[in-house]
Amino acid sequence: FLHFLKWVESPPPMGGGGGPGWCAKYIKAIMNIAPAFLGVPKIVANILSAEDKGISFLRATAPGVFDSEILRLQTLEHAMRVFRTWDSMISLFPKGGETIWGDLDWSPEKNQECEFIKKRVFWSSPSVGRTNSTTKNSILLKEDGNYGRIISFGKTASELHSSQLPTLGFKDFSPNDTRANSDICRHLLTEYDELSREIISEAGKHKAYTARTVLDLIRFVAPKMMQRAEAHFSHGIADDLDDPKYTHYKYWSNPLETRLPNAPDMEIYCLYGMGIPTERAYIYKLSSVDRCRSIPYRIDTSANAGSQGACLKGGVYFSDGDESVPLMSAGFMCARGWKGKTRFNPSGAPTYIREYPHQPPASLLEGRGSESAAHVDIMGNVALIKDVLRVAAGATGEELGGDQIFSDIVRMSRATRLTV
Repeated sequence: FLHFLKWVESPPPMGGGGGPGWCAKYIKAIMNIAPAFLGVPKIVANILSAEDKGISFLRATAPGVFDSEILRLQTLEHAMRVFRTWDSMISLFPKGGETIWGDLDWSPEKNQECEFIKKRVFWSSPSVGRTNSTTKNSILLKEDGNYGRIISFGKTASELHSSQLPTLGFKDFSPNDTRANSDICRHLLTEYDELSREIISEAGKHKAYTARTVLDLIRFVAPKMMQRAEAHFSHGIADDLDDPKYTHYKYWSNPLETRLPNAPDMEIYCLYGMGIPTERAYIYKLSSVDRCRSIPYRIDTSANAGSQGACLKGGVYFSDGDESVPLMSAGFMCARGWKGKTRFNPSGAPTYIREYPHQPPASLLEGRGSESAAHVDIMGNVALIKDVLRVAAGATGEELGGDQIFSDIVRMSRATRLTV
């Protein structure tokens, strides 16, 4: 939809020719439900090893099914081949690099603790300036985890100071180095079979990758997919939005590389769930490096934190979110990137955050539940449906009560290093 906002007002042939003012004239409000504006880290795991927390758990508990030398089902390998034909996967790659997601030693979620507790939360109405409070179940994070390291090869690499981590420059390898495996793996199943086994192993030895450097890793292990997809999507932050290059459509779906239309009365809502542990970073290990037609990397499900209620479980670091989309992706743009008049929202279109704390169903009779805040189940959340219906019936964001915030999204957004 962000792409549409630019397309509809841009001149043909690249745009729809609606002209400046089309959005201001025809759009009253945009209700973004469970948005992933800045991408999701789990996409990195999908591309790297066709895994997420669920698949890695099944792979560990039933290795005879997924990794059997006898059965040779190669389920994940075939899934990876399919995944890498979907350019939409790249559209969900984390946007904003280290500025948004953190570097090797810092992230907006620093000093957090993954434990469901009773926590007093506040929200305010911009129209009347009142502050209400209530007590809800939410996720409060307090453990030191290097969430900026989206991929760490080994638990040690996820904990060491950045000065102690080895580096690897992918650009230093020649095509002969990286494409030296075709004689060994004659029947190619994935792009891994085209890579030198030695280089695959070297790329994963005790290293950690951030939202910026993991792009180089994916370009290295999936070059064909990335060459195709990066012609249509970009994941950076614009230094100068007046640069003519940002008129190209590849930037239109990235809110950090495009401006909202000149529509000061068009309201933008970020409506999303929270209070559910959500995949944020991963610990990997090498697997089957010497085998052809196999995936050489996998999530290390044996990696766990030592304390109860910690954020690292089964090789996955969790943060607050809706189980699929972390808070930073769902809420940052409405909390800071577009809040007031910014370089991404020059007309000052009003933005509102409406968060819905997760309440699982009390029994099986409730089905998915009327208060679920999970990424898909939120479509049946009664509170969200009421908000959407009220806006559709003419209510403004102020009449809804303004922002309804239960999480730490405001603090986390301010902690980023982005100039708006």
